[in-house]
Amino acid sequence: MKKLITIIIFCITICTIPANSQIITGGIETTVEQAWDEISLSEEKFNPYNIIHNFKDPNYRENQAMLLKGVTELKDRKLGKFSDGSYAVIYYNDKKNTYYYSPEGILTHNEIRSGVEYPYKASKYSIDGKLVNKSLKQSEYETFIFTSSGKLLAHWIGENCYDENKNIIMTRKIYK
Repeated sequence: MKKLITIIIFCITICTIPANSQIITGGIETTVEQAWDEISLSEEKFNPYNIIHNFKDPNYRENQAMLLKGVTELKDRKLGKFSDGSYAVIYYNDKKNTYYYSPEGILTHNEIRSGVEYPYKASKYSIDGKLVNKSLKQSEYETFIFTSSGKLLAHWIGENCYDENKNIIMTRKIYK
């Protein structure tokens, strides 16, 4: 009986995916089209206050020192480091905002989340308030990132970031 139910669910899943859909496999299977459908109508609003008060990383030296040691969890914030030298900061008292900094500690982007539990949607803005991209964060390990018009920019799976042709375009280190 379990085999029959599994086969039926598999057949329903296969039959409901359009023939031209692209499936990128990560922690879960989601088509690019399904991810875009999920986020296309949502957009978190830009807040200039976030830019003004976070233009320079107030903890630049400590953040750089911790990232060099591989420490990403601090008492008041979480850090992320990217292969191009940029890094991200999420403050625990402001979990809906992620601040992206250049290697020199200057704010480049502010991402605003719809929620703090996976899955959630996010809108990323440049410091002048232009919408840069929208994303669907399925889990800590999987994220789809699109232009505002729906073109897939990137698909993070674990430590690797893939483009629409499944080429690795960036990496990150996930510390546990």
